[in-house]
Amino acid sequence: MRISKKKIILFIVFFIFVVALILGAGYLKKVADYKQAVKETAFTEIDVADVSDGIYIGEYDVNFIYAKVEVTVENGKIVSIHILEHRHERGKAAETVIEKIIEEQEIDVDAISGATNSSTVIKKAVENALKGES
Repeated sequence: MRISKKKIILFIVFFIFVVALILGAGYLKKVADYKQAVKETAFTEIDVADVSDGIYIGEYDVNFIYAKVEVTVENGKIVSIHILEHRHERGKAAETVIEKIIEEQEIDVDAISGATNSSTVIKKAVENALKGES
């Protein structure tokens, strides 16, 4: 029995379609999980005056966005925050949130418009640094 080229091509197209459907569903699940992780991110109020002087490293990862920061505390104040790594979708602008954190001396400051998810991840990385968590 001989299989026609048309049937082979149809089978290949069908196979590619099924694989693409499976991969697409997996990607959509990852996106949904990432959005849920950002939505569920909560902040603990930290009194920086209670944090010992030093340099602290913290990170936070929600799959599509990741931040690693270095926070310097002197005399009960955050004096600098350096972003060591920031993997983001379109959230480069969020990096300016560190200026707000230093200015207001608190972590849960307003997010940067248009970069809310990245702002959240950076803020949580700062919190994790000050709490000694990663």
